[in-house]
Amino acid sequence: MATIFSRIIAGEIPCYKVAENEKFFAFLDINPLVKGHTLVVPKQEVDYIFDLSDEDLAAMHIFAKKIARAIEKAFPCKKVGEAVIGLEVPHAHIHLIPIQKESDMLFSNPKLKLADDEFISIAKAISSAYETAK
Repeated sequence: MATIFSRIIAGEIPCYKVAENEKFFAFLDINPLVKGHTLVVPKQEVDYIFDLSDEDLAAMHIFAKKIARAIEKAFPCKKVGEAVIGLEVPHAHIHLIPIQKESDMLFSNPKLKLADDEFISIAKAISSAYETAK
């Protein structure tokens, strides 16, 4: 059975897409820790990130780096933090989170509740920054 991320990539479930290429897909986390919290996933359905081939793991991080640079432009921050936890969805993914302080990365923090128009605006801002940086 396809994971929720595979269904998002296939367009079966709506998302706030930021960018994609032939192998990877980036979209906003719908339960963000902060504005700009983005997920990067391989289009290939693999549960554990370290089960990706070395080539795909490296390529995923290069794609994530480009998304992180776009997040920095759209949401000025000290850094974009990266987290790989992978327990909540059995599909490898990287969390990219714009941070001002370490505690912005605590997944036990309350999640933001954003309106649809806010998600759309955030996705457009990151996507535009990504497209201009290509």
